[in-house]
Amino acid sequence: MAVSDDAAGGEAASHSGPEEAPRQAKSLTIGAVCKQLSQEFPDISISKIRYLEDQKLLSPRRTPGGYRLYAQSDVSRLRTILRLQRDEFLPLRVIRQELAAGRTFEEERAAVAAPGGGGEGPATTGDGRPGAALRRLTFSLRDRGALYSLDDVVEETGAEPRLIAELEDYGIVKGEIRGGTRYYDETQREIVRAVAELARYGVAGRNLRVFRTSAEREAALLQQILAPSLRSRNPERRKEAVEALENLAAVASHLKHLLLVRDLRRIAK
Repeated sequence: MAVSDDAAGGEAASHSGPEEAPRQAKSLTIGAVCKQLSQEFPDISISKIRYLEDQKLLSPRRTPGGYRLYAQSDVSRLRTILRLQRDEFLPLRVIRQELAAGRTFEEERAAVAAPGGGGEGPATTGDGRPGAALRRLTFSLRDRGALYSLDDVVEETGAEPRLIAELEDYGIVKGEIRGGTRYYDETQREIVRAVAELARYGVAGRNLRVFRTSAEREAALLQQILAPSLRSRNPERRKEAVEALENLAAVASHLKHLLLVRDLRRIAK
């Protein structure tokens, strides 16, 4: 007869030897983890936690019988993953990069608890750069990253080729021809992925003009702020300007997200 992880996890703990008892006492079954996080994440489920494990984002300890036991560090990591999904809409690939770079829930909680971290005034970090604490850019402005063929983009995003062609027509993405093959950089690939998700809800290519227009206006504003430094012939000054541009973009993106949440709350009332 099949036994759930929740039930079996408790049974495994009760039958462990004396040396294992202290270690087991600090561990949670998958059901207990679900219950602990359900208040902050109402849609959390055992199947979702298992899926995140399948995606190599979690690696809980297993009993000899194969049942999952989660340490507090596992729970903290899971909380960070769920927050990055909910608050920043990051895809799992990017979340994996954030975790590898040391992003943790405790780190974010400490930043909020620190003086000046309560959301009043511009956010700063140890390097003193404005907005660095809010920086969530997943792609460098100076490095386009790898290039992907149309077939690669279709395979990785699940988008239909006709959708990508439509995005080309509306100027949302622009492929680059090399050796007779059209290629897209990482940013454009992720744009296609996001649009493919929107398409599931009936959002058509023509509806994306509002996003493109908004992005163009924001880019123009940030360019205006940093124009003298960006045009500088001094390589060091120009480098600093690009870093400032990335930080400003992160702050602007965060502000736009907060304003969107504010307006959506009105709709959801």
